[in-house]
Amino acid sequence: MNITLHRDDLPDDLDLGGVVAVDCETMGLNPVRDRLCVVQLSAGDGTAHLVQLSQGDYAAPNLRRLLGDQDRLKIFHYARFDLAVIRRYLDVVCRPVYCTKIASKLARTYTDRHGLKDLVREVLGIELDKTEQSSDWGAERLSEMQMRYAARDVLHLHALRARLDLMLAREGRTELARACFDFLPVRAELDLAGWSEQDIFAH
Repeated sequence: MNITLHRDDLPDDLDLGGVVAVDCETMGLNPVRDRLCVVQLSAGDGTAHLVQLSQGDYAAPNLRRLLGDQDRLKIFHYARFDLAVIRRYLDVVCRPVYCTKIASKLARTYTDRHGLKDLVREVLGIELDKTEQSSDWGAERLSEMQMRYAARDVLHLHALRARLDLMLAREGRTELARACFDFLPVRAELDLAGWSEQDIFAH
């Protein structure tokens, strides 16, 4: 595992390819209240790039350009939350996107365990340590354990996507998954606008 920590933005010359795995660490689970602290990215090559954002400083032009690039697929796990946070703090609408959690729910209907840890264990045979999940991501200096935790959240998403795509195709749900992914930026906008709990499609 290789981890590179960047302060406030990505370097100008960093090339992460046409498909990038993305995750966010925040001060909590309310995208309106809890600020964005770290954005993790990986090209699927065993290296994770962590961008630690200073409080109140969300300029990050290179990061914003990458996340807003409509020719680059962004892979998330539970994209709904990350897209809302990115929209709220970086003012970027991410698309196109792929969500391994949604793909798992559509393909792995034999289980209700769709968290990243369970998914990586079953599909890839890798055990993730989630100890640092609830740590202080707003700290001025991230610990080595925090950085390793953050890196692991993106290092396996490319492999998960490849395996889940096979399962989706086998079950005839590829197009359904794609339609769900396309709707995710709108779902994030609804969350930010106050419709996080109410199902507007219900009667």
